[in-house]
Amino acid sequence: MNCEDDLAPRPIWLTTLADLALLLVGFFVLLQANQVDPNKLAAGFRAGFGIREQAPAMPVDLATVTGFAPGSAELPDARAALAWARGATIDPRTRLRIIGEVDGSAADVDPITGSGPILAADRARAVAAALIASGAVAPERIALVTARGQRRALLSLGYDGGRQ
Repeated sequence: MNCEDDLAPRPIWLTTLADLALLLVGFFVLLQANQVDPNKLAAGFRAGFGIREQAPAMPVDLATVTGFAPGSAELPDARAALAWARGATIDPRTRLRIIGEVDGSAADVDPITGSGPILAADRARAVAAALIASGAVAPERIALVTARGQRRALLSLGYDGGRQ
C-alpha cells in the first residue's frame, strides 16, 4: 500500500495562491515594523516569552586578567586588559561585563568570610576599579558577575543595541 496514492493531487494554482497570501502577509508585517519603536518591540517579545528583564549584551570580544593568587583579589598586572578595554569600548553602544572567577578549591576563598563568591566579586571589582581609575570605561557601562572556573577575571564586550 502506497501512501502517496491515497492523497489526492492538489491543483498548482492552490499552492501558488498560498504562496502569494504568505508574501502579502509578510509585506504588511514589514510595513508595520517601520512604524514601531524597536525598544518597545523587543520589550513586547521579551514579555511574550515571559522574560522579565533584558538579557545581558551578547558578547563579541573577550579579554582576561589572570595571575590572581589563591585566596587573593590583589590585582596582578592588568595593563594588557586595560589597553584592550580602552580600545574595545570606544563605541558607546557597548557594555563591558566583568566576570570574577574562583577555581572552586578550598584555598581560593575570601580569607575573612571563607566565601568563594565574595572573592570572585572582589576580583571583578578590582578590575572594574582599575578600568574606571584609568579612564578606560565609564562606570555605568560596567556590569559585574561572579562564577566558578579559574582564578581570573574575564572581560566580555557586548552590544546593548541601539543605532549610531
